[in-house]
Amino acid sequence: QVQLVESGGGLAQPGGSLRLSCTASGINFKVYDMAWYRQAPGKQRERVATITVSNTTNYVNSVVKGRFTISRDNARNAVYLQMNSLEPEDTAVYVCKATYYVASYWGQGTQVTVSS
Repeated sequence: QVQLVESGGGLAQPGGSLRLSCTASGINFKVYDMAWYRQAPGKQRERVATITVSNTTNYVNSVVKGRFTISRDNARNAVYLQMNSLEPEDTAVYVCKATYYVASYWGQGTQVTVSS
């Protein structure tokens, strides 16, 4: 059974930082491209960042604005999202996605709330 479990969300103040983790099981993690998405209340889900099997990263600059960093640790079957300089507009449920050709899996998400 494939599982993607996110953690690390919570309440942060504007300007603060959070590090999200997504741990995968039931898949050969190292062959999957990984991505972080987010969905804010009343808005569509949007992609935040992607990291390929070869560690090539891609960011949605309008979302990230140079503040987030995606990374992966194949030995731990994990992908991370380091988020700095958080803004209230970053408040959303953050979800990780694993993709291998036509196969894709989603986690359940972790809530990030940025508020003073």
